[in-house]
Amino acid sequence: MTRRVVALALAPLAVLSCSPTTPPAEAPPVAPVVAPAPEDGEEPVTPPKYSRLGREELNRLAVRANLPLYWAEDENHDGAVDPGEVHALLFYPPAARWTERGAFTPAFAAAYQGLLHAAQAGAPSEPRERLVLEDLDQGRATLVRSDLSGLDAAEQAFVARILEATAVIDELYDVQTGAAALAPSVPSGDAASQSLFRRNRGPKCRAPKTEGNPECSAIPGAPKPVVDVYPASVQTGPDFCAALEKRPDAKTLLTPFTVVREEGERLVAVPYSKAYAGPMGRVASALDAAARALTTPSEGALRSYLAAAAGSFRSGDWGPADEAWAKMTATNSKWYLRVAPDETYWDPCSHKAGFHLTFARINQASLAWQEKLTPHRKDMEESLAKLIGAPYRARPVTFHLPDFIDIVWNAGDDRQAFGATIGQSLPNWGKVASEGRGRTVAMSNLFTDPDSRAMRREQAASLLDAEAMKLFSDEPMPGLLDTILHEATHNLGPAHEYRYRGKTADQAFGGELASMLEELKAQTGALYFLEFAKTRGLISPELAAQAYVDSFVWAFGHISRGMTTPDGHRRPYSQLAAIQLGALIDEGALTWDPKRPAANGRDQGAFSVEPARFSAAAEKLMKLVATIKAKNDRAAAEALAKQYVEGDAVPMATIAERYLRFPKASLVYAVDR
Repeated sequence: MTRRVVALALAPLAVLSCSPTTPPAEAPPVAPVVAPAPEDGEEPVTPPKYSRLGREELNRLAVRANLPLYWAEDENHDGAVDPGEVHALLFYPPAARWTERGAFTPAFAAAYQGLLHAAQAGAPSEPRERLVLEDLDQGRATLVRSDLSGLDAAEQAFVARILEATAVIDELYDVQTGAAALAPSVPSGDAASQSLFRRNRGPKCRAPKTEGNPECSAIPGAPKPVVDVYPASVQTGPDFCAALEKRPDAKTLLTPFTVVREEGERLVAVPYSKAYAGPMGRVASALDAAARALTTPSEGALRSYLAAAAGSFRSGDWGPADEAWAKMTATNSKWYLRVAPDETYWDPCSHKAGFHLTFARINQASLAWQEKLTPHRKDMEESLAKLIGAPYRARPVTFHLPDFIDIVWNAGDDRQAFGATIGQSLPNWGKVASEGRGRTVAMSNLFTDPDSRAMRREQAASLLDAEAMKLFSDEPMPGLLDTILHEATHNLGPAHEYRYRGKTADQAFGGELASMLEELKAQTGALYFLEFAKTRGLISPELAAQAYVDSFVWAFGHISRGMTTPDGHRRPYSQLAAIQLGALIDEGALTWDPKRPAANGRDQGAFSVEPARFSAAAEKLMKLVATIKAKNDRAAAEALAKQYVEGDAVPMATIAERYLRFPKASLVYAVDR
């Protein structure tokens, strides 16, 4: 579909009720722990020093305890957590404040003592509880912190209303996935199970070493979630998606903005706006209130979108909201907001759109890239059409090149247990999409912290040889360039609304295979168009080489997750990564030698790179993939997947072993207001 996800084992994490995604309310003031003024002749009392837990251990234990507490950085390098170094996290029930007037509160003192006690406790005796801790410990929190304290009163009121909408979007998504129905079954006194349910958006374990264990669950008995968008009665077999896709009424039943319901012995499609009328109405009310609160004169485009989106949540017609949203740009609003049902990856059948909300601020650095690439959109489309040949013909393309956005928070389908979406092109359906008037974004503030960058370098050095590591960059630009070109390619060639012989990709390939192919097309475009950009002087040869290597490291992360879910469904990014690396190996752009030393000096077996072969290898794969999509050639698509996903061209087991040494990034959010 239209999303680029990073799934890295990255750096540092973050009390749940049965509503695990509710943002915190304002907690009442708590008396701070302040040293009393000394009497005459007395020595001043020194506040307690919290130095018995290191930063990583405190954050890990806080996750186990389900505490919305995060130690961001030991700024003064004294080995102790200080009041200015901790943050309260979003998306938890109300909690007492950790600091007040520059000092720790009694609530923090109590929480710290609880974490000390947990650090000294032995492993639980119950096997399920041990598995829950193992799943939690495979994650490591990465903080997304935004300072909104400088906003004026109108903007603060606007942000508060968006937070209200965020809470309802989380509720809607949890209903769709079946998590909401199971939330009351999580043991109320089991903080670790509550934390797992919150982080994983449901009871199932999601970390690589435990997700395949059927006993690993936040709920005793490990009940399987039943998604709400299809009747429970049709979800009993492993092939229920294929059975739905083969029905004569599949075209009606599998539209993206409907749920499938039973009426007697019939299956019928019911619009989201009817099936979820109550919560969708509450989202609409919050968006209307946000529009009224935002009186800033320069934010007319955003106010129009808020009003249109509120109307679409009531009517179920997403066209007006898409039209208003497409009119927002990096120059007429300082905010990025998308609230709608959009992507289908969450759905086991990959057909139904999941509710989500992305709230971010525009990063003006994107404007320079737009100025560089916008004049070349037509040439990029013609280049791809020439490469594909008949039956595809170049078409007018008017899409917006990516805006850089700094994420404030994500909700619903956007907030995942591990990793994050780092690029996206929307909408997927409708007039705005078919006419190329959608928006594309690259998330520019994710995984740029020092911990994340250091971890990624260690991962790369475990699989690349010393010469290849010379092309690896710690700077964000090579990855951002990959994302820019990936998202641009979603709008080029045979895109989502393209039909061949009357069939869309979903109809020709089935939802799961269609999703994987579209992402493979986009990620291969990220490589193919590097040569295009280099020959036109838009990027330097050095940046092009760094972007190639960055894409390989991105692929390692997804391959480490495995090719399928524990339920046997395709992992689109993992499979495209295997296909891409396998094809590059076949063309000599990458070479795996099990005896070559890795750059870290410890591992044996490493990839070397041959930059001179990058361009030709990327072009060959681009032609193959885009032609498969242009001809709706399902047999060729399945053969390509079989060759590399099931074959042994890529050392998948070695990649997984080395990446799974590292905990996986789990985003947590804090906002200063």
